[in-house]
Amino acid sequence: MGEYTTIKVADGEFKAYVARPTAAKAPAVVVIQEIFGVNQVMRDITDGLAGQGYLAICPDLFWRIEPGIDITDQSKAEWDKAFALFNAFKVDTGVPDIAATVDAIRADAGCNDKVGAVGFCLGGLLAFLTAIRTSADATVSYYGVGLDNVIDEAKGTTKPIMLHIAEEDGFVPKAAQAAIIAAVKDQPNVTVYTYPGRDHAFARMGGEHYNEADAMKAGQRSLDFFKQHLG
Repeated sequence: MGEYTTIKVADGEFKAYVARPTAAKAPAVVVIQEIFGVNQVMRDITDGLAGQGYLAICPDLFWRIEPGIDITDQSKAEWDKAFALFNAFKVDTGVPDIAATVDAIRADAGCNDKVGAVGFCLGGLLAFLTAIRTSADATVSYYGVGLDNVIDEAKGTTKPIMLHIAEEDGFVPKAAQAAIIAAVKDQPNVTVYTYPGRDHAFARMGGEHYNEADAMKAGQRSLDFFKQHLG
């Protein structure tokens, strides 16, 4: 069971869910939400990372639109609300909020100064940008939507990045997937895994496209990546 903390930025403040490991000092991981807010799925991921020995934190990135969003993917009304939030959200204000979260958790007494990030869907795009625009040490992106529009930014970074791409992603067309892979194929800091037959959100437990085998495979790859780069 985690706790909530408040992070202050120039134009206000927002809440973030924090789960602590048993160790007094540990690497931190910022968990970057999907379009459903800091919901049970995101809190479970945050708790799970704490169980793996990480100081984990999941910030509320929709706070400027509507703070405290906590919905599921189980009804049309919730999907409609989620897409409305997605359309209202501004990436260029969200990334600085993540940067503030990275800085805040790095300054936490329980952090050993290493901070990574992992994001899903919208969070997958934001995780990629976190690698480039913030001080995070290593990032993992799951089925990021819109990566093809910002992939050129990867050319200037040496931070370790892992991308999980669902080959049948309904939100990331094949041409976009090909453009992403082509753009980073010669960059040793970027690792790409593709998942044949998988649709968007194959790692979202309880979701329509959840696939346990590939979710576990991607999860282990992510944990190994964080162990390598964060300790």
